[in-house]
Amino acid sequence: MNQKSNLPILLTGATGYIGGRLLHVLENAGHRVRCVTRRPEALQSCVAPATEVVSGNVLDRESLKGTMDGVEIAYYMVHSMGSKGDFEEQDRQAAHNFGQEARRAGVERIIYLGGLGETSGELSPHLRSRQEVAEILRASGVQVVEFRASIVIGSGSLSFEMIRSLVERLPVMVTPRWVNVTAQPIAIDDLLQYLSAALDLKTDDHAIFEIGGPDSVSYGDLMREYARQRRLRRLMIPVPLLTPRLSSLWLGLVTPLYARIGRKLIDSIRHPTVVRDNAARQTFPHIRPQGVGEAIASALGNEGRECAATHWADACQRGPAKERGAGSRASRPRSSDGEEDSL
Repeated sequence: MNQKSNLPILLTGATGYIGGRLLHVLENAGHRVRCVTRRPEALQSCVAPATEVVSGNVLDRESLKGTMDGVEIAYYMVHSMGSKGDFEEQDRQAAHNFGQEARRAGVERIIYLGGLGETSGELSPHLRSRQEVAEILRASGVQVVEFRASIVIGSGSLSFEMIRSLVERLPVMVTPRWVNVTAQPIAIDDLLQYLSAALDLKTDDHAIFEIGGPDSVSYGDLMREYARQRRLRRLMIPVPLLTPRLSSLWLGLVTPLYARIGRKLIDSIRHPTVVRDNAARQTFPHIRPQGVGEAIASALGNEGRECAATHWADACQRGPAKERGAGSRASRPRSSDGEEDSL
């Protein structure tokens, strides 16, 4: 696929955290981008002059008609974990609509970001839905390049901002068992490298890549490393009987912004999310992911200057894709205006 052609790259989720960062990466690389969003007004002031912004809702297939015409590659950066109601059914419907319309329009490749987790083991509804979405997209007949990632470390990301809120606000933390579950975090800049490199991937078949940094750690390890770099003394007291429901209530009390999404998030991190297939390292050898310490340092590096380029809870923010710090150490005061389903 010749990605220096004049054909636009379609991007969903551009009002979300990762999608917003990816938008600027694509623009800075000189690609034509066509953003499909339910709220075009939220993007108009945030895009390059050559970037198109069109209205479309993945839950309404009729609204997608024409949005993919003339497109070779489309990014599917949508999920419904933060929405009200049955998010799994919404994810199924959205993926089906998108895949079918992509096939009708002649799209050759869909690039999708899913979640790490053993397919043969027990998965949370969130991770199960992420993998089911990939299956639905593949069933459309369009080639799918799927990346599976664990915790994303970057100012503005859901997991990092949760860690920030807990460590900054609680000198003593009563920690449930999920705090010790192993994960393999990836820095936001490394994730963006993988997503953009998929444009030039030479393959005629579907592909699945598990991606992560070099370190396997727990949320507890991440909180301790964050505290170390911020020079904060924190005491963590494990309590094995704290259930996911009680944990989510506790999380909502400490950081109200997480009240609605807390239970689903905790359910998704109760299971190990580590890389078990090194195909990504072999296929993209030029990408050398950062370790946890470096990734956290990068997220904190420019703190106090400006807000993060994008934030999981605050749709579209101005700024380049490169890490710029999170501005205030407190969480944003409000959730996004109905656009939680954008990555």
